[in-house]
Amino acid sequence: MKLNELTPSPGSTKARKRIGRGIGSGSGKTSGKGHKGQKARSGVAVRTFEGGQMPIYRRLPKRGFKNPFAKVYAPLNLDRLQDAVDAGKLDPSQPVNLAALRKAGLISKPLDGIRLLARGELSAPLTIEVDSASKTAAAAVEKAGGKLVLIERKAPPVKTKRAPKPAPAAAAAPAPSESGE
Repeated sequence: MKLNELTPSPGSTKARKRIGRGIGSGSGKTSGKGHKGQKARSGVAVRTFEGGQMPIYRRLPKRGFKNPFAKVYAPLNLDRLQDAVDAGKLDPSQPVNLAALRKAGLISKPLDGIRLLARGELSAPLTIEVDSASKTAAAAVEKAGGKLVLIERKAPPVKTKRAPKPAPAAAAAPAPSESGE
């Protein structure tokens, strides 16, 4: 088989519908849009319009709340740490930080930080530097003879509007002379 002999499986591809190519095609003249009306025109946008009845997004009640400032942590479980130590990807004598976790392939995106979770067992005494940890995970690290260091990341400075500059002092008028004139 040669590269130029490759073809898609039979029935897996279908030619697109060519509209507006004469009345014999079945989709000529009005190109499948019918006669007149808003949807026959260009620039139509009736995605949520329901013919004048109350649309579903207004009939249904609002639910819940999404905190735009919530921190999203990348999860890291104890069993994955132990597997990496057993496979030789992590050195127990070195601190386990973001760089070491990325090099070992345990974290791809740190998101807002790394949170240590307690699934699995940890037997290697590791010094782990993470942003957050569950109480059970912290206890498991201490029990294995390791140390847990929680990193405090500085929040980026909040941009505020500067206070307006004070108005320049009016030009001082010359003081009246003390002569009795």
